[in-house]
Amino acid sequence: MSVGTDKTRTTGTPVDVRIMTRAELALHGIRLDAPVKRPDGAGPSDDGHVLVDGANAALPTNPASPYLVRDGRVWLGEEDTGVAISPVRRPKFYDLTTVDGVRYEQLARLHGADVLATTVVQTCIRYGESDRCRFCTIEESLRSGATVAAKTPAQLAEVAEAAVRLDGVRQMVMTTGTTAGPDRGARNLVRSVRAVRAAVPELPIQVQCEPPGELRWIRELHEAGATAIGIHVESLDEEVRRRWMPGKSTVALAEYEAAWDEAVRVFGHNRVSTYLLVGLGEDPDELIAGAGSLIERGVYPFVVPFRPMRGTLAAQDGIGSPSAELLRYVTEAVAAQLRAAGMSGADQKAGCAACGACSVLRTAGG
Repeated sequence: MSVGTDKTRTTGTPVDVRIMTRAELALHGIRLDAPVKRPDGAGPSDDGHVLVDGANAALPTNPASPYLVRDGRVWLGEEDTGVAISPVRRPKFYDLTTVDGVRYEQLARLHGADVLATTVVQTCIRYGESDRCRFCTIEESLRSGATVAAKTPAQLAEVAEAAVRLDGVRQMVMTTGTTAGPDRGARNLVRSVRAVRAAVPELPIQVQCEPPGELRWIRELHEAGATAIGIHVESLDEEVRRRWMPGKSTVALAEYEAAWDEAVRVFGHNRVSTYLLVGLGEDPDELIAGAGSLIERGVYPFVVPFRPMRGTLAAQDGIGSPSAELLRYVTEAVAAQLRAAGMSGADQKAGCAACGACSVLRTAGG
């Protein structure tokens, strides 16, 4: 199936070639040396950061990919796909070091061309092999020396100021490994947001954590200065949750629903998001229906393909990515629901949905 042909599903439904190409790039990657990479960490992607048609994109840098770059365009063999691509430049703030000798790059990373991202606490109480999320390598980047275990608020404020001043960063994402306290990591995020907003008052910040055991932390995150919040469930299917997230699935879906509703009340409609991973074995139509229920709540379902990162339990078991057709089908359906509800990822101002790099939703109009 070559790019540029009239692709249709078996039902005869026309397929948008551009969306299909973007889905294939997200899964198969591209032959490109990207100066800005995220090799592992607290998330489902292991990618190089590029601009695709001017928008942030996180794509696997894969020497075996059928896609290559020629004259700033994506080619499939001898066929120009019509998609423009350019690597994100290495940021200037990566060259700096704190007074106590920590490289800025160990404290926060550039995502896309203009997003600063950090994992405030790089350890997780759920990282034991029997509890670990099968797609996550949050502590592997710590073991490799790519980061440090805990970032102080002062360090993050220092890096954020430099990233905005030197590299034009326009938003920031703060996530955290789950901690043992009832706040599940929110307390550290509150302190970090306050410090960064004091240093760079106009910088929008998204925070990401599990549903806090005490919902008051959602209000405190907002009062500290967070612009948006991600409370990531990854799947709404209980069987999938138990299989893929044995530790995290002990937090009941009812807790997520309560946290989402409180977050929408505090942060506002379409300032709350959650990851939904395509390719974990969930029925695609049920995933689409679940995304619709989130949209009705005012929660943006950030649909992202599962990709087996090096060092994950899933990769060790040889579990592969979903098909590009499945990703396209789910993405187009969810994007249509978002458009009907008047919800855009860009309107979140900060965070994964606002960045859009790890998803195909932006290309599909979501």
